[in-house]
This record gives sequence, C-alpha cells and structure tokens, in this order.
Amino acid sequence: MAGGWGCPHEVDEICTKINSLPCSPGMKGCVLAGRYVFADEAKNARLRGKQAREAAVRNDNPPTADDSANAP
Repeated sequence: MAGGWGCPHEVDEICTKINSLPCSPGMKGCVLAGRYVFADEAKNARLRGKQAREAAVRNDNPPTADDSANAP
C-alpha cells in the first residue's frame, strides 16, 4: 500500500486481521470501515448506515428548551 500511512494489520499487502486477504482499506472487517469516507462508495455502506441511524435518533428526539439552556 502506497502513501504516508501504514496499517498495523498489513504485511506485504496482505491483511493479517481478515483471513490473509489482500489489503483493501475499508473492506468489510477492516478497522477503518465505518469510520472514514472512501472514494469507492461501496466501502461507505457502514458509515452511511451509521449516519442514517444517528439522524433518525436526532429526529426522534428533537432538542427541547432545557437542552439549549445546558448547551456550552
């Protein structure tokens, strides 16, 4: 893998965390999956799902006047 960042689970372009598969940052099971946005939209499914769940929680629990009084 080229670049300035190296995954501790990658050894000779093989992922030692996920059944010795070729390293593909963001693939299912990757420690980065769901935490970062990738150029390959297929790798963003977990992140998009997480964002949708968080939005649903915010919409179900709108802020109240009490919440704004406690805001920093």
